Amino acid sequence: MSVTTTDPKWTRPERYSAYEQAWLTLMRDERDLIFIRVSTVMTLTLFPVVFALFAFAEPWHVGAVGLPYIGAVFLAYGGRYGLMLHAVGHRPIFKRRHLWIQNWIPWVLGPLMGHTPTSFAAHHMWMHHAENNMFGDNSCTLPYVRDSFVHFMHYFLRFFLLGQVHLVRFLTLRGRHDVARRFLLGELAWVGIVAVAAWINWAAAILVFVVPLLLMRFLLMAGNWAQHAFVDLDDPDNGFKNSSNLTNTGYNHLAYNDGYHIVHHEKPAMHWTEMSRYYEEHYQDFVDADAVVFDGVMDNLFLWVMLMLKRYDYLARHLVDFRGRSHEERVAHLQGLARKQRGRIPGIFEIERPENVAATRRATTVPVELQLAAE
Repeated sequence: MSVTTTDPKWTRPERYSAYEQAWLTLMRDERDLIFIRVSTVMTLTLFPVVFALFAFAEPWHVGAVGLPYIGAVFLAYGGRYGLMLHAVGHRPIFKRRHLWIQNWIPWVLGPLMGHTPTSFAAHHMWMHHAENNMFGDNSCTLPYVRDSFVHFMHYFLRFFLLGQVHLVRFLTLRGRHDVARRFLLGELAWVGIVAVAAWINWAAAILVFVVPLLLMRFLLMAGNWAQHAFVDLDDPDNGFKNSSNLTNTGYNHLAYNDGYHIVHHEKPAMHWTEMSRYYEEHYQDFVDADAVVFDGVMDNLFLWVMLMLKRYDYLARHLVDFRGRSHEERVAHLQGLARKQRGRIPGIFEIERPENVAATRRATTVPVELQLAAE
């Protein structure tokens, strides 16, 4: 059994510009030129505005342009940047001797988009994927009722208020000291950047660095919550049963097939351009697993909103039904997956203990493909 989607697949262009050809000599994979284009456009458009804010704007000027600035930046680049950071984290785009160039993305562009320089790699690569949303993962969704806004706010506040402490504790208890040091270096660097920026222009520093951080951290946790909301608690460590796919949506064209989260957890190092084809060619695996696939749902943030509003009628209409369920049965199926809990909800300020590691350990090592990508 197979299926065809409208989601992006790569087709080699007939020609490259001189600019692109110059970059290709440094790169591992020509399919990643899109990230050069996005980084270039972001650099050329954001930096003049940021410079003007710091050099010329009075506090009331910053306040006046604050909402339009944040709206324009996040609408234009929020998803595209975040998923670019995700993609290049899993698959570095430059050859080893030129890999330092990639630091432009997390270290220079990242703070403008609400990311501290090393936090995404440490959290996503070394914890979330290594633990696969199981109990060792500090962003695990299993203990929560995943259509409850109260439960989500507990989940978010635990991450927001003490997430750095939880992550460093996770890494050090598992002997990943180099990753913990890189993470802390990035956090301290961000604080230094903001301190210097505030000395120059405090209002611009808040707008350019602090507000995007607050907004992005909420969006990241809402996205992860939605991606791992529909979990089969009989087999929660199975990528086909603890995540979901979003197919045939414009979001996949803007965010590099991010909707294919089941595929991503099954094949973390797979290039994003291969994900929709993998889904099509392995469709029977999704049928056999009774995987949660939504067709035509806008994006993961919209999925989170539908969960918070308990719009199961809408979600059931967009669920790809692999079992011949009626509409009412699809509603009940989704509610059952989202509302069943396993494990104890940790306290917001509760710190992981050494004895918890053995109890929650999913694997003794990080998969090789993740180790290579995170180097």
